[in-house]
Amino acid sequence: MTQVTVGDTVRIHYTGTLKDGSAFDSSVGRDPLQFTVGEKTIIPQLEDSIVGIAVGDTATVEIAAENAYGPRQEDAIQTVERSLMPEGAELAVGGQLQATGQDGNVFVLTIVEVAEDTVTLDANHPLAGEDLTFQVELVEIVA
Repeated sequence: MTQVTVGDTVRIHYTGTLKDGSAFDSSVGRDPLQFTVGEKTIIPQLEDSIVGIAVGDTATVEIAAENAYGPRQEDAIQTVERSLMPEGAELAVGGQLQATGQDGNVFVLTIVEVAEDTVTLDANHPLAGEDLTFQVELVEIVA
């Protein structure tokens, strides 16, 4: 039986849950997630858990926050003048804006507070500070 090795392109079904058991993402009802093992395009510990398994195998992968999206960083929450927001942007708590960093990378900001003259934005990943558990099934080794 063929097992996954680094360099293989694979397709997996997965369900990701938090400590309280609530699901934050799942491929159920969608196409399986496809990626090439070793390219580090998904959480590294999740990717590493696929190596050595065969089609049809399942796994439970527990990933501590520091190995997933990192700890929440309070300095990633900033209050800015409302006048600095993009013209026409819908400013509602829970809404998201995209920004480009000095390095050219695009990142998402979540609106956490809207006041008369200011907007508070959170640059933390929504799953920062969360321990994650993934139920994974290897569907296919593509190449």
